[in-house]
Amino acid sequence: MTISIRPADFNKDFDSLKTIRETVFVKEQSVPIELEWDEYDQEAYHLLAFNDNTAIATARILKNGKIGRMAVLSSWRHQGIGSSLLRHLIDKALELGLKQVCLSAQVSAIPFYERLGFVIISEPYEDAGIPHQDMELRLTTSK
Repeated sequence: MTISIRPADFNKDFDSLKTIRETVFVKEQSVPIELEWDEYDQEAYHLLAFNDNTAIATARILKNGKIGRMAVLSSWRHQGIGSSLLRHLIDKALELGLKQVCLSAQVSAIPFYERLGFVIISEPYEDAGIPHQDMELRLTTSK
């Protein structure tokens, strides 16, 4: 298994982004299609993870440090791909000079984000019919 992660160009890589996000969010989680794509997609920094030449996961970060649209195809979950994507996004945030990153975590994914140092900063709420909580990670440049 050879997994690689690279920045994605939203327009050139749209088919791969669309396949992954719509498979995970729209088909698996029943997120309405009109909520999946937003005005931030064009300006966001997107990543794609590949197994050889097949796109298997994606995530994005906005210039303000908001991480989102993290999706790993079901057959590739629990193999460290999500963690790798998140670490790449944190590195991008540091490169942008951000002091923290934040995200809206599905409640079922909170333990995953906590293992990477994120802390809950909100009460539970629903987004697209799925329970979420906001989380943040304060960044440091010291290793």
